[in-house]
Amino acid sequence: MTSAIWDNHATPADGPKGFAMRTTYPASPTGVEVMLEQWEAGTSEPPHTHPGDDMTVVVEGKMSVQFFTRVKGALVPDGEPLLLGRGDTGYVGAGRIHEARYIEPCKLVYVHDKAFAFVAEG
Repeated sequence: MTSAIWDNHATPADGPKGFAMRTTYPASPTGVEVMLEQWEAGTSEPPHTHPGDDMTVVVEGKMSVQFFTRVKGALVPDGEPLLLGRGDTGYVGAGRIHEARYIEPCKLVYVHDKAFAFVAEG
């Protein structure tokens, strides 16, 4: 999958050959927001969207992501839940409705394209 998370990298003038980076938002208007998250087993996030693409890397634990579509105003599951475990990376496109459930205690690296926002879709 392609994602805006990997766009807008720049090579520092004094950086080593082959290296490019993207700094955090708002220090850079085309940057990303990065969070180190910890979730307890059995917790969850309700259906929601974000304004930009996001990427979650599971450092420890196991989680699931369920995508939804709207049919006549109601949320309907879109496929089977995506299961992510240690070392897995999940991508969610901007505006895609999804919920997350934390099956085991999780440590995550979360990267959001530009400014982060959580938009409830209940």
